[in-house]
Order: sequence, then structure tokens, then C-alpha cells
Amino acid sequence: MSYMRPSYIHLKEFDTEHTRFATKYSLHLYREQGIDDGRRLRGVPVLFIPGNAGSYRQVRPIAAEAARFHHDQLDKSKSASSTPNLDFFTVDFNEDITAFHGQTLLDQAEYLNEAIRYIIALYLDPRMSSREAHLPDPTSVLILGHSMGGVVARTMLSMPNYQADSINTIITMSAPHARAPVTFDNQIVDTYGDINDYWRKSFSQKWANNNPLWHVTLISIAGGGLDTVVPSDYASVESIVPETHGFTVFTTGIPNVWTSMDHQAILWCDQFRKVVTRALYDVIDVRRASQTRPRAERMRIFRKWFLTGLEKKDDRMLSSRASTTLLTIQDNADGIAAPGERLVLRHVGQAGKPVAHLLPIPPQGSPKGDHFTLLTDIAVDNVGEHGKLEVLLCSAVVAEPVDSSLFDLDLRQSTSGKHSRLTCKSASSDFVALPASTSESKHPFDLRAATGGQQMSFLEYDMEDLTDLQFIAIIDKSLEPSKGFVLAEFSGSADLSRVILDSPRNLLTSNSTTKLPSDRPLTTTLHFPNLRSSLLAYKVTIKKGKCDRQEIFAPLLRQYLVQPYESKFFVNVGTADVSLHGVTPFVPPPMSYKPFDEQGLSLQLWSDPTCRSEAEVRLDIDIPGSFGKLSMRFRTVFAAFPLLVVTLVLRKQFKVYDSTGSYISFSDSLDLCLRHSLPLMLLSLTLLSLSLRGSDSSALGIMWDAWNLDPPALDLHNNDLLTGTQDPFFWCLIPLIGAICVGVCAVLHYAVVVLTYIMSLLYGWTVSCLSASKASGRPRLLPPAFSPSPPRRRAIVIAILLVLVTTCIPYQFAYLVACLCQLLTTMRALWITNEVRTPASRNFYNYSHSLLLLMLWVLPINMPTLVVWLRNLLVQWFTPFSSHHNVLSIMPFLLLVENLSTGNMIPRTRGRLGHLTSVLLFGTAVYAAMYGVSYAYMLHHLVNIIAVWLVALHSTANQWSLGGAGSLLGIGNDAQLKRSKAP
Repeated sequence: MSYMRPSYIHLKEFDTEHTRFATKYSLHLYREQGIDDGRRLRGVPVLFIPGNAGSYRQVRPIAAEAARFHHDQLDKSKSASSTPNLDFFTVDFNEDITAFHGQTLLDQAEYLNEAIRYIIALYLDPRMSSREAHLPDPTSVLILGHSMGGVVARTMLSMPNYQADSINTIITMSAPHARAPVTFDNQIVDTYGDINDYWRKSFSQKWANNNPLWHVTLISIAGGGLDTVVPSDYASVESIVPETHGFTVFTTGIPNVWTSMDHQAILWCDQFRKVVTRALYDVIDVRRASQTRPRAERMRIFRKWFLTGLEKKDDRMLSSRASTTLLTIQDNADGIAAPGERLVLRHVGQAGKPVAHLLPIPPQGSPKGDHFTLLTDIAVDNVGEHGKLEVLLCSAVVAEPVDSSLFDLDLRQSTSGKHSRLTCKSASSDFVALPASTSESKHPFDLRAATGGQQMSFLEYDMEDLTDLQFIAIIDKSLEPSKGFVLAEFSGSADLSRVILDSPRNLLTSNSTTKLPSDRPLTTTLHFPNLRSSLLAYKVTIKKGKCDRQEIFAPLLRQYLVQPYESKFFVNVGTADVSLHGVTPFVPPPMSYKPFDEQGLSLQLWSDPTCRSEAEVRLDIDIPGSFGKLSMRFRTVFAAFPLLVVTLVLRKQFKVYDSTGSYISFSDSLDLCLRHSLPLMLLSLTLLSLSLRGSDSSALGIMWDAWNLDPPALDLHNNDLLTGTQDPFFWCLIPLIGAICVGVCAVLHYAVVVLTYIMSLLYGWTVSCLSASKASGRPRLLPPAFSPSPPRRRAIVIAILLVLVTTCIPYQFAYLVACLCQLLTTMRALWITNEVRTPASRNFYNYSHSLLLLMLWVLPINMPTLVVWLRNLLVQWFTPFSSHHNVLSIMPFLLLVENLSTGNMIPRTRGRLGHLTSVLLFGTAVYAAMYGVSYAYMLHHLVNIIAVWLVALHSTANQWSLGGAGSLLGIGNDAQLKRSKAP
């Protein structure tokens, strides 16, 4: 939980002179009460960007922690003078909805660029700034973005009003970088494409001078499986930036966080905000105008704070690290272990004095000792500290005199006798924090671990890291027996890891079981390079034999991916639910692939090697969990695939109507489609998905790696088709989704039938009451089927709507009006059908009902933009809505609904005209299946084309002849009225 005392200073001077959005948005300066001093700026500027419908007040957890950390710790340290505080600015977007509306995203990016220009100018104003005179004025601002705020941050760098080099550090939390969360708006899809193309093109430049983003670092932090608002797969930046400039990491793997977080909790989670704050303070450097360290150093710091430390390290360079300690020991010391012997300390301080345990480093090329590992639950000292344990990397002194600046650690029992002196380097900076795993442990994160209490530390080196070194010295400095264990050993790389080529197809029929011998090393890793998909969940079961003595620690399991960086720990593990964010539907592939044996799921197990008992690791597919993941990844599919069903049903209805004159009901047509066209369509789409190149986990991908062949050129749009995955294992997704969508369409069909039936009863009751009141005692006369308003009035209403669309309302509002009108038309048609029961009335009702269903399935695509417009209307009604005013996108729907409101049935067509109707509906069905999820906004325009064609067919009837067109303008209307009154 986070605690804070926030206050916000509204910077009213940032007005319309600086930006055209000053009346809609506002800029604020955060101040922690009791710590920060009013409006005066003394630190490094940081700008927080809220996400979709987010509040500017969401900055307070991180900003408050930064203020308290600086006040309580840095102010008391020697680094206070060189590390000023952070000045947090935040923006009030009035909780704008950016995820659904591309123009809103662009407006925010434009506003923020002007805000950064203004913030930088504030530090030049002596009335606002109180920085030390010798420090350079800031030229850049650090960016923190939450959710869509992270996407806005990246958009800023591609905007025309971006000030060069004003942004070089971006940290985003739960931001969907890879693709738009929903694709209902063409502008959001285009904006995403433009932004990502700009970033990819920049980083593809050969020379740094041609790359405008050369100094920019982008860190994307995802919450993991608990984030059900935006799938964490979309937070991946591997397809956008190279590893030299950014990476994706999950909170489950961040040291001392080790917890998954939902979309909002990632802002206020206490252990996470502490890590973000310390990382920010580490990367700033007020001696530089950019206020940050160089890019390479920033990336090193971010890796230290956000990655587990278990990843492959290329920056250790122990050979270039200076010696820090001079260790002196007796030559006859018993602490030198035999080659290959494991060091086991169940307790420290048994000797009552400092003791050095030396492990000789095997010579290069030793097959059984080319990897060193150490695990302890004791805090490891740095040079000169007075704790219980210190680990040094040593070599014998070969030259005299020894550097006098070295810390002298003399562990001789007496000054007499022979002794040896070793120059040593501290290994403390190479230790990795692991969650404590005991028989009582339940969760990786423990509050005591976050405050320096229970946790474990792990150290590992390859032989290449230990070149020119002779001993690893473990110094037990405890003066009295106390709790705490140390396990250290040299082992062979062949015993440390195994590659298991089981595929999802194998796991579907049987589990994957791996036997671990009793003489296994401290840690063992199982690699499953063929298990990469984020659509599958797994269950891991670990069975171990009975330990013949008290277990030093309980088994600890880490599941991880190296692309993106995802790790999750399971303490005291017996069974574990494994869920990964690997290859994901509709997400572009990474810019570069890891080697085959580093891809896919990996399981790293730490177990007590002193138990000398066998263990078994079993991996199964979790079927219920996998279905849950499918529902998360394919939520938007229900805005696209149902149109496949509805358009095929309409196509069958028109074919039967054109050939027999009977317009069958939606349910009858659906029944016919289920017997013929729908199964054929789903089978064709399934075969099409199988014909596409399989994923890299397929046999073809394995052959590329085996033969050292380059795969085809990277296609960023490969995953846009169908269900968004090329893995042939998921061929069943198309028939599965199709079957579900058939059921959903049937449910909506009957729901509309029930709704229109209830409405028709109310309508009939109203008509009966009105008729009875007007003609008491006279037989009730059945009113005409439809009594439309005069044509001129209908034309005026349509014209007014179109004028409003071109000026102030989006066409989505007019579409909603059209849907409501069509609902009323269908209700009236049902009432008339129940009254007169003629084939003509039944035909018209079935036709009107099917078109209503078609329009209702397009309505969800239009609703998000309508919600954005209504939100803007409530907040700032006088701010113009600058998109979605194309009258051609709504006029055909209005004309079609107007035609149906008159009760006129569409005429039958024969020959090529009938074929054209079938082609339009079939083409829309195919597009809905192929690209409906990736480009859902196009479905509105395709159905709009169908509406154009239906209006054209209606125009061939009498009511849309030249005489009918004249009646719209009122020509000849009086004569027709007189003829209608003739007896």
C-alpha cells in the first residue's frame, strides 16, 4: 500500500498563447506536502502522462515516493549535492479516452510537446527555478507513461512540433505498444502504424547521425496475467526497438517485486514504485544538460533494476575490474576445499571467528567444473562492511609490494608460520536476489524481503568469467553461531541444462516428464524451445524423494522467457500454473530472433543438492487455463466474426427470395447455412490458415535453424490475418470461434425477436386505445401497414442529420439513430405481420429483421467513437470534434432506413444483379474473417457499400421512380392526395 500527502499546483500560465488545447487540458506540478517547497524548481523534470480515461492525480504514488526517498535517504548521504530531487509534472486530460480515438491521441501528443517546451523554459525563469548556478539548464524531460500514456509518449517524438532531444528516457507501465487495443477507429490504427514505422525506420539507420532516436531509451513494464484490461502481450517493444535502446519486462521478474499486477495497481504497488523511483535517481546526472547519463549507461542501470540478473551478461568484465581486498590466510588452513568438492554451510559462525573457505577454480576446459554457482540466504557484504558473509574472487600475489590502497583482510590465526596473500575482487555486485523459499513460504514477495529481511542471493559464473583467477573465497565473518546457509559448487554445463523438444501437439496427448538424478547440481534448467505461444497455459508438477536430513531450503522454480524478458518465481513449489507471454496473436514479430535453444519456455529449478534424492518434473497443458487465455486474447473477435455469419445468412435469404419470391426468416436461413455454406467457409478458412507458413516452432522453423538457413524476410503484417497466428497447431481456432459466433448470433437473433415482440404488443395496445377513443362504438378499422410522414419531411430530417454530421456530430451518432429507427420499423413490421398474416408482410418483416441484425453487429464498431464524443461533450462541449464527419459513411444507411420506414419491400433481382448482391455479401464475410480483427473499422465501410447497393435496388421500385423522387420535393403531392380521397 502507498501513503502520500499530495498537492497540485496548476500552472495557469501555460495558456492559449502556448497551445491551442489550453482550454481543454491543463498542466500541474506535483508537490509532496511537508517535503517539497512550493513552486520552486530545484531538481530534474519528470512528466507523467496518464492513460486511457486516466487522471493526472495518478502520479502521486511514484512522485510521493521519490520525494520521500530523496528527503529521507539522499539528503542524509554524501550524494545529496550531486543528486537533486525530481520535479514531477502531470497533465490533466479530463480523463480523455485515447484507446478508441486516434485524433485524441494526436491532440495529446501535440499538447505534451508544447508542455515540455514550457517546462524546460521554467528552469530558465529565476522566479521559478532555484537550481545551483553552476549546473546546466535542463534540455530534456524524463517521461513516465501509464497505459495509453506510454503510446502518447512515443507519438510525441514523431510529431512536427517535437523539440529535438527534449526526450531521451521513457518508462511506460502497462502500455500497449505493439498494436492498438481495439481497431474500431481507422485513425488509431493508422497512427499506430505511423508511430511504429517511424521508430523502426529510425533504428534501422546504419549511422547514428541519421537516427533521431539514437539517444532514446524505452523501457516497457507489463503487469502480467492479472492485467485484464490490456493483454500484457501488447506491451512488447521487441518489434520496435533493439536491445541496445530498450526492452520489455514483467513485474513478476523485477527483483523485490516478484508480483503480477492489474492495470491500475501497477501505479500504486509499493514495492514496485520504490524500484521505479530508485531507477530514476540512478539514471539522472544534473551535470549534463540532458539531465541523464549516456544511453549505454542508462540501459545498464535499467537492466540492473528491472531484470532478474539471471540473464546472460556481456558487461561483467571481471578481468578489467580492479582488486579491492588483500586477503591473508595461513598456509595450513583447513578451509581449502578439494577440487570438485561442494561447500555446504548449514549455519554460519560455528568457528566463533572469521573463517575463509577457498574453492579452487578448475583449469580451463574442465568438463565437470566449467560453471560456478552459489546460493545463500545471508546478506553479502561489500568491501569493508561488517556483516556475516563476503565472497571474493582471488588470485595469488605475484609481485611485491602490494597496492597499499587495498582493504586488508587478515585471517591468520597467528602471525607466526607461513602464510599466503591473495589479491581479491569483490563479487557482491554480481549477486542476484531471489525470493526466499522455505517450507512456510507461500508467495515470492515477502514484506520482510523488501525491507532487507528474508530473501536469497544467487551467484553464478562461467569459466570464461573467471580467467586469471585461482580461488573463490567465501568468508564466514560471523562471530557466533547463527542461522543462514551457504551452498557453493563447480558443476558441468551439461548437467545444468537440458533441451526438450516436446511440442504442444505432444503435450496434448501426453505429458512431458523429466527425471533429475540424485547427484544433480544446485540448479537445473529445462528448455522447451517449441513452447512459445501465449495461448497455452501449463501446469508443472515437481515430485521429489524424501530427504534423509533436514532440507536446507525448499525447491524454488523460475519460469522464464528471454524474448521478452519475463520471469515468474514459485516458492516452496509442488505444483505451479505456468502462463507465458511469448508468441502472441496479432502482435508483430521481434526485430531479431534469439537462437533456437534460447527460445520458448524455460524452467529453472533450485533444489537442495544435499538431499541426494531423485526428482521428477512433469509438464502438462492446462486445458481450462488455456481457454481462459483464449478469451483474453480474442475478445475483439466477437466484433468481426459474427458478421461472417450474418452476411452469409443474408446471402442465403436473398438467393431464396430472388428464386422463389419468399424471403425466409433469419433462423431458417441460418439452418440452411449450417448445412452448407458455413461449414464450407470455415473449412476453407482453416485450410487457408494451414497453407500459411507455420510459426518458427513448426518443423520448417526447426529446419532453418538446423541447416543454418535464413528465414524469409521479416513481415510485420504476417499476424494480421485470420486468428493472428501462423502456428498450425491452432488450426482448430477458426472452427471453434465460428461455432461460438453462430451461437452468439442465434442468441442476439432471439433476443431481438423477444424485444420487438414486446414492443409490438405495446404498440398494438397503444393503437387500440387510440382507435377506441376516436371511434367509440364503431368497429375498429385496421390502420394501414405503414403511415409514413410526408416525403418532404423525411428529406428534411435526413438533410439536417447530414448537416450535423458535417459540422458537429460524428457519423457514429447518426448511425445509432439509424439503428433505433430500424428497430422501430422492425417492430411495426412484426405487428402488422401478426395482424394480417400475409406473405408480403412476412417477407418484409424477415427482411427488416435481418437488416436490423446486420446493423446491430456493426454498432459495437461505432460505439467507442460515440463514447469519446459524448465524453468530450460533457467535459468541454465547445471543443470541436475534429474527426469522423464523412457524410458518405452514413448517408447510405440513412437512405436505406428511410426506405424501410415506408414499408416498401426490396424488389427481386435476376441475372447479374442477383449475383452482385451475393458477391458483396460473400466478400464482406470473407473480409470479416480475414482482416476483421486487425482492421475492424473497415467492416462499417463494407456494410455501408452493401447499404448503397440495397438503396440502388430499392430505387428500381415504383416509390423511387422519377415521380417518386419528385414527391420527395413535394412535386405533384396535392394531386396524389386528391386521387387517394376519391371513392
